[in-house]
Amino acid sequence: MNSRIRLGIDLGGTKIEIIALGEGGRELLRERVATPQTAYEDTIRAMRDLVLGVEAKLGRKGTLGVGIPGTISPLSGLVKNANSTRLIGHPLDKNLGDALSRPVRVANDANCFALSEASDGAAAGKDIVFGIIAGTGVGGGVVIGGRVLNGAHAIAGEWGHNGLPRMTPEEMAQSQRCYCGRMDCIEAWCSGPSVSRQYQARTGRSLPVHAIVEAAHRGDADAVAIIEDFYDRFARSIATLVNILDPDAIVLGGGLSNIEALYAELPPRIEHHAFTPQGRTPILRNRHGDSSGVRGAAWLWREGEAGA
Repeated sequence: MNSRIRLGIDLGGTKIEIIALGEGGRELLRERVATPQTAYEDTIRAMRDLVLGVEAKLGRKGTLGVGIPGTISPLSGLVKNANSTRLIGHPLDKNLGDALSRPVRVANDANCFALSEASDGAAAGKDIVFGIIAGTGVGGGVVIGGRVLNGAHAIAGEWGHNGLPRMTPEEMAQSQRCYCGRMDCIEAWCSGPSVSRQYQARTGRSLPVHAIVEAAHRGDADAVAIIEDFYDRFARSIATLVNILDPDAIVLGGGLSNIEALYAELPPRIEHHAFTPQGRTPILRNRHGDSSGVRGAAWLWREGEAGA
């Protein structure tokens, strides 16, 4: 076989996608299959077969990274916090590595998003990058010097489960319970479904967040009030990231990243709420969209690293 490639897998609840990257992140091949809804072992076999099939087609062996909707516990070595519950409690990196006779790197899908955008996406060339995924939930990942920051508990970047900062008396009176069981997480206030709930509580009407944004653009007073509150809460929350990490760039992903006004509205508000920024922190739209997860998984191995 000739020069090695980097393979990435995005393991989702309904599909498994694989990508092969050549030099400089050039896409060579991409395939996807349905995620088995049966035993955990069937998922391992499906990923193994995808890898071997792609390598046979390209005539090259590759390093392999996998993005999952959860993380590997540093304490137990087992998957935790995965919404694909059949993965929980299994040493996925070891099992897949044994099936392929090579080391496998596994990371949270939000970390893979951040790594993709820091490697050859919207924040390419930036040293400290925070990737935000905001949609049905609010999550994130940290990349420093081209490497994912994992953390002692493998939860670095999980800012969506910090409390909403500088809550107003009105917000305190309308306290929101998060799915995690705690009160007033950022996710409970700033996710798409939470903004829709706030609009419904105010108006009695049910609209998805993008329809609320459109109504605000048309001058609907209720929609304007809800979206203005969302911009302010999101900016307050991001300002805490600026105070702690002072990132060179923040990249937005997820469904809410498609709200065009965010890129104009957030920077001055963040500058207002943050400590002493000397210039606005760049808030960038992602470059690779839905492909960032699988590309970031491949980037878990740097170019030239021997892991195959």
